[in-house]
Amino acid sequence: MEKVVVNNYGSFDVAFAKSKGSTMWDINGKKYIDFIAGIGVNCLGHNYKPLVKAIAKQAKKQIHISNYYFSDVGICYSLDLLESLGFDRVYFGNSGAEANEAAIKLARKYGQLNGGSKRKTIVTLEWSFHGRTLATLTATGQDRFHPDSFAPYPDGFKTIKANDFDSLKNAFDDTTAALFIECIQGEGGVNLIDKEWAKAAAKAARDAGAIVMCDEVQTGVGRTGSFLASDDLEIEPEVVTLAKGIAGGIPMGACLFRGKAKDVFAAGDHQSTFAGNPLACAAAQVVLDTVNKESFLFDVNQKGEYIRNIIRTWDLPIVKEVRGKGLMIGTQIDSSVKPFDIEVKCLEEGLCTTTAGTDVVRFLPPLNISYDEIDAGLKIYRKVLESFCR
Repeated sequence: MEKVVVNNYGSFDVAFAKSKGSTMWDINGKKYIDFIAGIGVNCLGHNYKPLVKAIAKQAKKQIHISNYYFSDVGICYSLDLLESLGFDRVYFGNSGAEANEAAIKLARKYGQLNGGSKRKTIVTLEWSFHGRTLATLTATGQDRFHPDSFAPYPDGFKTIKANDFDSLKNAFDDTTAALFIECIQGEGGVNLIDKEWAKAAAKAARDAGAIVMCDEVQTGVGRTGSFLASDDLEIEPEVVTLAKGIAGGIPMGACLFRGKAKDVFAAGDHQSTFAGNPLACAAAQVVLDTVNKESFLFDVNQKGEYIRNIIRTWDLPIVKEVRGKGLMIGTQIDSSVKPFDIEVKCLEEGLCTTTAGTDVVRFLPPLNISYDEIDAGLKIYRKVLESFCR
């Protein structure tokens, strides 16, 4: 495939042919348990009948009409999404990076309107990840994502240490436009953000005249056991970005605004050709309705605790810590073993996983994964971890 597809991803030599639920089969018929869900995208698993039906039905009506106009399904979905989450406005994009670019642009304009040209700095966190565009790469608080080959990077970003109250002492001033944080750092290692620190950081930012923005590209849409992880931190951000699972597999992103942020954008400020098309909105409506069903998020939390608790009972020397929330789970691995080697071995044994940070194996299974599939995946995972303990 490298002869025809640029291998930016370092893809494994596996080609999948079909999937159902949280199980996939490659072109040779080999079965795999899916603990990654397209990196959190397939939040309702594969071949989820209501989602497939809605996509097929919408494809027969309209797929794309451009943002010169509105669509019936787009209006209905927007209203339901905003009412459900308590926001006033929404901008749709096609990915998490696009949603975060919208947030960054809004923060810059907000700063210009509320302090002039000096108020442009966006404060992010060490070990954060916000996307692969130049602006979102610069916002990302990990040096490994800032190679010289892509320089020069945009200015106007500053990183501070998460969960460190001393880091807040000089973090914000009259040049700060926004605090922009992940509520759990996914790519950084499934690192939890302390609620009291987050509340203190949000207060400090607002006291300095800035707004608070949460990147919920990975944590949102029920991934952590609540629709928005920021609700658990009790910081009420003016801006929230969503993507990945928002439309169950159809490319889509969203940037939600309220309070001081709701009227910042004007016509022409930020646009996207494919954004919020009827097909994506029809799929997203199914996801929203499903995740908001009674007991759905309760089940997500129960399954997450089930997985973490089982791994903790294994008492394996290479497992340093098991952490996460909902079905966003990280196993911190001893430095004697590379998480990537575990990922490779898991794939060989029929389990799809991924890594995070420098020392974590990460699980992002479909939110509706069955307990039978969980048990099958954990059986493989234990076998692989034990093989590295010999």
